[in-house]
Amino acid sequence: MGKGQGLQPAGMNGQGRRASDLKVPTNGAHQNGNRPLRIVIVDDHQLVSDGLGMLLGSQPDLEVAGFANAVADVAALALATDPDVVVMDFHLRDGTGLDAALAIRKVQPNARFVFLSRDDSDSAWLAAIEAGAGAFIHKSRAATDVIEAVRLVGNGASLIPPSMISSLLSRNRETEVRRESLSGREREVLQLMSEGCSSREIAEKLGISYATVRTHIRSVDTKLGAHSKIEAVVTAREMNIIE
Repeated sequence: MGKGQGLQPAGMNGQGRRASDLKVPTNGAHQNGNRPLRIVIVDDHQLVSDGLGMLLGSQPDLEVAGFANAVADVAALALATDPDVVVMDFHLRDGTGLDAALAIRKVQPNARFVFLSRDDSDSAWLAAIEAGAGAFIHKSRAATDVIEAVRLVGNGASLIPPSMISSLLSRNRETEVRRESLSGREREVLQLMSEGCSSREIAEKLGISYATVRTHIRSVDTKLGAHSKIEAVVTAREMNIIE
């Protein structure tokens, strides 16, 4: 199952049941009592925040308690609003969704998280997992999926399957091994490759021979499982080895 299909608010949850079978109430009652679920939205795009606020606030069992657009603001907001669910983007102007989640956990340890992002990378998913998020939704998903995911997570469900978590952690371990296998010189060569330098230009910049550069490139390709300079650079960027 690919990441694009990993979170299915209308499909299977992490416990093997369909989301629609969980009997989530939509009349204002849920496991926290008769009050609506309190929602906080954290996104640095005003249009997105406003749209989410209107979408979620239109539901009788959901109450939008506040908005934040930066990591620096989330702790105070969470302390003031005591949210049941925090819906947040992964990329914020002064940090990441993980940074925001950790800040919120310090003041509201029982808050639950739904990551809503266009970033479908392993790093974004791993951040959501580290944050203890109950769901990770791509921003291309339907509005009904977002609403249902918020309800389910607010009522204690986890929509990130254990099999996906295991797969992501395994890939992350493999990435760490490959990253650590690269020498300092190989990283320098990779960085210059990413800047568009030819092998001869790299040799001149680093003060080494052309043949040595070619040897480093072959070693980099082998360690990263790449078959070309372009593939090596793309892979290195995905692994956060180079900028």
